[in-house]
Amino acid sequence: MFYTDNKLQYPVRVEKPNPLFARALQQAIGGVEGEIRVAMQYMFQAWGARGDNKFRDLLLNTAAEELGHIEMLATAVALNLENAPLSMQEDVSSDSIGGAVLNGMNLRHILSTGLAALPENANGVPFNASHVYASGNIAADMSANVTAESSGRVLAVRLYNMTDDPGMKEMLSYLIARDTMHQNQWLAAIEELGGNEEVFPIPNSFPQDQEAREYSYVYMGFQADGSEPAPGRWSEGLSIDGNDSFSTRPMDPLGEEPALGRARPNSGAQAEQM
Repeated sequence: MFYTDNKLQYPVRVEKPNPLFARALQQAIGGVEGEIRVAMQYMFQAWGARGDNKFRDLLLNTAAEELGHIEMLATAVALNLENAPLSMQEDVSSDSIGGAVLNGMNLRHILSTGLAALPENANGVPFNASHVYASGNIAADMSANVTAESSGRVLAVRLYNMTDDPGMKEMLSYLIARDTMHQNQWLAAIEELGGNEEVFPIPNSFPQDQEAREYSYVYMGFQADGSEPAPGRWSEGLSIDGNDSFSTRPMDPLGEEPALGRARPNSGAQAEQM
């Protein structure tokens, strides 16, 4: 169950409306790095969570927060569209706001919403829920959430650097700070689950003696000359999960060249294939 009190989570103000920045903000709403994505991701992870309810509580609280972020960004889009021209007949050459119509403004902000936000990205592509990851494995989900918050923080930083409006910078500074917290809380949840040595490999419920263990911790190189790949932490020393040691070697083909059977009659193939 969700509640609202009609108030914004954090103040949103725009001193100089900018329709082009309104379009850029759409990426933070409906883009792959955006707030709709993480809100849906955390909700569906929570609704399918099994085990200790504290993880479900963590996910639902954060999902509710992300809904508030969508509201903030939608408000910011609308405020950046204040005084934008509503038709091509308006004078679009005398000021930067009007000129935005001919310089990349999202025309759907006029045609579809009457100067309001949309559930789409900066290029006008509707939000795609295929980016929502909810695996039913709490460790896998927490790892995916770190990535989601990391890419979201990258986007917020880019938007922060794109605007000189004090109000927009203040709002984005808040969103960046929350992304910092969310990255840390998901990592803390992984630590709560037991840290690297208990969580990984995911799922930790699968017996490693049933995997082809000789390949489990080998970094393979695919250099054409057969040389070993450049070394790193991933190629030597104790593995991150503590279960073995890393090694490295060039990759040699272990299988044969594939040989498929002849094409079947009436399959649409050429006669020479049958």
